[in-house]
Amino acid sequence: MSSPSSDLIYGIRRSARAKRVRVTVDRNGVTVILPQGASDRTAETAVARLGPWIRDRLSEQEAATEIVRGRGGRVPWLGELIPVITEKGRSIARRDSARILVPEGDSTAALESLYRRAARLEFTERLDRITEACGQSWTSLRIGDMKTRWASCAPGGRMSFSWRLMLAPAEVLEAVVWHEVCHLDEPNHSARFWALMDQRCPGHREHRAWLTSHAAELVL
Repeated sequence: MSSPSSDLIYGIRRSARAKRVRVTVDRNGVTVILPQGASDRTAETAVARLGPWIRDRLSEQEAATEIVRGRGGRVPWLGELIPVITEKGRSIARRDSARILVPEGDSTAALESLYRRAARLEFTERLDRITEACGQSWTSLRIGDMKTRWASCAPGGRMSFSWRLMLAPAEVLEAVVWHEVCHLDEPNHSARFWALMDQRCPGHREHRAWLTSHAAELVL
């Protein structure tokens, strides 16, 4: 559909689980998720109200598409660019020593699933090693795709990391783990926290700057 009050084209999906109107923007376009019983006019109003935000997200998606296209069939993996090869009859993505094998068709979901599995192994190993070095411990690990942060450390050593950090260089991912482990000692961003980071991960400021400036590139 298109909004009479703008040039934005969007789809509508109704969900029994939706309690309110929600607008999403991804590589497939704009989708308005409505509660059951909500009218199409409700979607039109939401799109008109969120027009500037939607256009910003569409621009980001376009930029991300150009980034992916420019890789020439390769994907970043902890600082390496790995060729992606389509294999007939394959149902899941798998990495061997020098390439990633994916199913035919749109392999984005299969690739993301592979990265999530690899991220769990990668973060588990690093958390074990780094918490031991700091005399600390962690209790649980969640691999997600957080929209506002790359990682978090909750009370009790509950750790969360974005799988997209697997698309960054290994040293950047490592610095994020150090950051969260330091929160086990200092659960804030006080001067004491940053002093700990300077002591334990001397290059963290450079890695943090890399992550800030390259965040838009961490896409599949």
